[in-house]
Amino acid sequence: MELVRLSVIYVHLLACCIAIGLVFASDVEMVRNLLKGHTNTGQDGKHMASLQRSVANALIFLWLTGAAVVGIDYLDKGMNYFANPKLQAKLIIVLLLTFNGMLLHRYVLPALLKAGSLLELNFSMRMFALFSGALSGVSWLYAAMLGVGRPLAWKYSLTELLLAYPVMILLGFALMAALTQWARKRSEAEPAQMPVWQFAGITS
Repeated sequence: MELVRLSVIYVHLLACCIAIGLVFASDVEMVRNLLKGHTNTGQDGKHMASLQRSVANALIFLWLTGAAVVGIDYLDKGMNYFANPKLQAKLIIVLLLTFNGMLLHRYVLPALLKAGSLLELNFSMRMFALFSGALSGVSWLYAAMLGVGRPLAWKYSLTELLLAYPVMILLGFALMAALTQWARKRSEAEPAQMPVWQFAGITS
């Protein structure tokens, strides 16, 4: 049984690494484009659709392998296993991550496909997209930290384990909101800074 558990955990870890890699690479690319003043019109939606499919597949594997690990440990340790605060914290985060992914797919992706760029979304939808993105990125990293943090088991309460979680989400959201607002103002100011002859050539 121990070999089976190790094999399942290995697949679980691979799926987690793939998902975190995809999310991190996408976030780095988005931040780099915002700093450069690129709007990526017509590209953000297509990229996000592909990213969502890949992350969704990884999340499905995580649910399946995670449930298998929980089942194996339950058979070995009994009902007392579910009283582990670390397990409870990880389950809460994964549930939030899954629900957030459904909201991204249902609301943010269609709006992004229609607008063509994050900067072209209206204010409320842009803030919702940024908050969902911050929640997603932080949740993946936080869940991974809890997954590998075996010394955390039974040592801290559920409240203590989740104490930094909302703080990190709000901090990530605030930073991305500020960066997006700066990029939006920069893109709006660029036409006004062009020479008159160049501006006339573009609009003709």
